[in-house]
Amino acid sequence: MTKRIALIGCAAALALVAGCDTGPKTDAEGFTIDPDFEKNLQAKLLDAKPGAVIEIPAGKYALSRSLSLTADGVTVRGAGMDKTILSFAKQTSGAEGMLVTGNDFTIEDLAFEDSKGDALKVNGVKNTVIRRVRAEWTGGPKTSNGAYGLYPVQVDNVLVEGAVVKGASDAGIYVGQSNNIIVRDSRAEGNVAGIEIENSNNADVYGNTATGNAGGILVFNMPNLPVPGAKTRVFRNTVVANNHANFGAKGSAVSSVPAGSGVIVNSNDEVEIFDNDIKDNKTANVIISSYYSTGFDTKDGIAAAYDPFPEKIYVTGNRFSGGGDDPGSAAFKPLAALNGGRLPDVLWDGFTNPKVKDPQICVQNGEAKVLNADGPSKFAKARIDAGRNCAPPARLPAITLPEAMTRDSGKKS
Repeated sequence: MTKRIALIGCAAALALVAGCDTGPKTDAEGFTIDPDFEKNLQAKLLDAKPGAVIEIPAGKYALSRSLSLTADGVTVRGAGMDKTILSFAKQTSGAEGMLVTGNDFTIEDLAFEDSKGDALKVNGVKNTVIRRVRAEWTGGPKTSNGAYGLYPVQVDNVLVEGAVVKGASDAGIYVGQSNNIIVRDSRAEGNVAGIEIENSNNADVYGNTATGNAGGILVFNMPNLPVPGAKTRVFRNTVVANNHANFGAKGSAVSSVPAGSGVIVNSNDEVEIFDNDIKDNKTANVIISSYYSTGFDTKDGIAAAYDPFPEKIYVTGNRFSGGGDDPGSAAFKPLAALNGGRLPDVLWDGFTNPKVKDPQICVQNGEAKVLNADGPSKFAKARIDAGRNCAPPARLPAITLPEAMTRDSGKKS
């Protein structure tokens, strides 16, 4: 039997007893006045048992420390992403807004604002649902903002849907070292990377809007991590005008993302990019690159098992327009002359594994052209590559998740 735990502030409870609902009272900064809220919420999370539903009423609540949840099978639910707001603007301790290490976790209909570090991190579990959650740094894009908005890592079965993330100094929606993933119907705006799938396998990214980021949607495979990534489908997204300056921390991997990038595949295999609306990304609408083009280095070098080359990439049926007219990297600007003054819709750095005869960088997308930048020779033989009209022998299958994860309570923001 599901146990519902409602957090009702003292002021609201007294009003109900008196027979009149005056609504929560707020202070001069707009925070809901409830001195016991943080203590009560921490206690509910600490004491939660499998099947518990922790309901947080509408209001803007100031928290001074990170929240944590370790129990399995818990749902945390607010009244809407613009109605139930957990603000960490006054946070004095903790590395994130909320850390979850319990399996079968669902969080929906609330917001995290201005966390010191990552807004919501879910680590090392199975079956995570993040539904209609907003993570935002309200002061706008800044390097001092937390790195990640919504951050499932090392998770089997992930669903992120209906989310909104703004201002992350690394990635707004980031899924890393995970398997069986759906990110859909969400909005990422004003982050360094809007949506990023990194070192993960079997992901569907669709129905999302990425705009105003430095890079819209990223599919990366980085070295020196325990899990390599492959098999991602990026489709039916709107990836428009991701031209914000890159404000990532110096030396971080994401700081290498050229401002003005729509969809980037880096060192990943078996990626399909199809049926998207991709336009007005000033460097290029699609970039396919190897680790050698990132400019990112590691003190430990690259593990021998790491494959830095993208292979089996398929770009088809997208609607491209604009873009390529003002590359965010000065190194790319001379290449625009090869295509009438702008970079074509697909930019490939040209690095290939010498042991692989055909990397299968395939583009069947109407009039879209591919610029092979010839990175190995530092652009000496950069050219429009007409030999990319190929297709994979088989298309990737759709991702399916356990039915219980996709069952929506119906509660809307």
